[in-house]
Amino acid sequence: MNKPQHVPVLLDEVLQYLNVRPGGVIADATLGLAGHSSAIARRLGGKGKLIGFDRDPEAMAKAKARLAELAEELGPEMPEVVFEPRAFSEAASALEPNSLDGLLADFGVSSLQLDEAHRGFSFRSDGPLDMRMDTRSGETAEQVVNQEDENELADLIYEFGEERRSRRIARAIVRARPITTTAELAQIVSAAAPSMKGDKIHPATRTFQALRIRVNNELGEIQSLLKSAPSLLKPGGRLVLISFHSLEDRLVKDVFRDAGRDKTFEVLTKKPVVASEQEELRNPRSRSAKLRAAEKLAMDTRRDGKGAGGKYKR
Repeated sequence: MNKPQHVPVLLDEVLQYLNVRPGGVIADATLGLAGHSSAIARRLGGKGKLIGFDRDPEAMAKAKARLAELAEELGPEMPEVVFEPRAFSEAASALEPNSLDGLLADFGVSSLQLDEAHRGFSFRSDGPLDMRMDTRSGETAEQVVNQEDENELADLIYEFGEERRSRRIARAIVRARPITTTAELAQIVSAAAPSMKGDKIHPATRTFQALRIRVNNELGEIQSLLKSAPSLLKPGGRLVLISFHSLEDRLVKDVFRDAGRDKTFEVLTKKPVVASEQEELRNPRSRSAKLRAAEKLAMDTRRDGKGAGGKYKR
């Protein structure tokens, strides 16, 4: 059976809000399989520069291959490409201040991670409970599931999975330990908290989400990127972020709200941009995607508590 092809979500909207221009400098903080970056590269042209971050070595290898093929196609119209095999939370140490015309981050799990059973991200195919984006180091989901006490498990499933039945699920997990595969865990969760009337997702979805967020410190990573983004963008530079669940979107929304009040950014999306019906049909993974965008203002002035004012130019 052929595996689904990687399809970047909200691609047209990403290109629109990034405002990619020939000769620009764009960083893709979540390179993945280079779906967004390939389209960005075509618009940057030979005088542009594309910088791609990814801490997943498998994704980075595939992205390099895809962009190498694109370079053969575009020839001198291919922008300079710099690969950063690291977490996007380290962007500030890899990039010069005020160097970017655009910064993109797609916080969703990539097709590669979901479709490869050995990565342990999905309950739809049996594999080891890993879930690490960087498989070279760090705690696995198996370690979390088998070593955390019941209360800690319940708290993380509730906080990161927004699962109301977290205590029931945690109790079932502890009783069934040791658990080593995704299929085992999905069965245990489904038995403890079966689907209720009206549910549109698998009963294990929220638990798997919670474990993935914990293993990869995903919310901490996003907070680090949001903190560093204003210093990395040039005046007029665009920040485009795609979230896939409420915890991510809430972080972005709150930071954008504060940045808009402080006149650090002009928020370009009053409401999150979502996929069209046509895109949802072509790519079901786009259904939960929410895009928010903002543009850095020319005078990066922050409140100093003394009523400081100033003119803000685009």
